[in-house]
Amino acid sequence: MEEKKKKGDDELNSKPPLMALNHVSRLCKDVKKSLEFYTKVLGFVEIERPASFDFDGAWLFNYGVGIHLVQAKDQDKLPSDTDHLDPMDNHISFQCEDMEALEKRLKEVKVKYIKRTVGDEKDAAIDQLFFNDPDGFMVEICNCENLELVPRHSADAIRLPEDRHAPPVALPDSSNRRMPQPNS
Repeated sequence: MEEKKKKGDDELNSKPPLMALNHVSRLCKDVKKSLEFYTKVLGFVEIERPASFDFDGAWLFNYGVGIHLVQAKDQDKLPSDTDHLDPMDNHISFQCEDMEALEKRLKEVKVKYIKRTVGDEKDAAIDQLFFNDPDGFMVEICNCENLELVPRHSADAIRLPEDRHAPPVALPDSSNRRMPQPNS
């Protein structure tokens, strides 16, 4: 019995073989409207999705992560208040290298947002923009790279992405050619 318990403990304490966040799935009232938002406002690129899917949706990819848009069958599963912005609520956050340019883009496309700065120069201030997508799901844009990650426990457990997690990208002029992967 002691040996069985020890083996189970070892399995629980081993690191899972995860590599990176692959995608976030979002229910939509109108897939086309959401597709336009994520491509034009946030710069995602529509990619092909499996032809075997028998439901309306779209797949997008950029910045090392995918967004899967799925037509909602039940509108009650979508946020009811699409104007509500609370940084303490559920949201997805994207790292940004030029906060001013992104804020300008939000103004140009008339997206309501809130802006805040957390911390100060001593603490490596973080600028944040919060806004909703067309279905009321909150999005954050930040320059969080200004904040050093300081593990509270198990610093050796942090795994940074490696080039393996970036999927191959088919180039438009040839189905056999692939875009080179980072650091390859």
